[in-house]
Amino acid sequence: MATSGYNFYMYISIKEFKNQLSDLVHRAEGGETIIVTRHGKAVAEIGPPKQKKRGIDFEAGRAFLKELGVEKAFSFISPDFDDPLPEDFLNTPEK
Repeated sequence: MATSGYNFYMYISIKEFKNQLSDLVHRAEGGETIIVTRHGKAVAEIGPPKQKKRGIDFEAGRAFLKELGVEKAFSFISPDFDDPLPEDFLNTPEK
């Protein structure tokens, strides 16, 4: 088992990984990344989940449109825009 000081990576063989799974998952929860190897070659990685940016970045969209010279993306949105569609909207006549 080897660790690298700056990136908090640990390299471990599959056999050792199997034997120490609970401890290694706990370490990953603490922010460490474990690289699993087979015959010295990295084959898998376990670590803390990557945080995804959630939602829509409207400000970035406005900035992008402004660069293109667009002042308003939409001049009008109907009040019923997000109302449910009629029941028969997707129904097609049978052949």
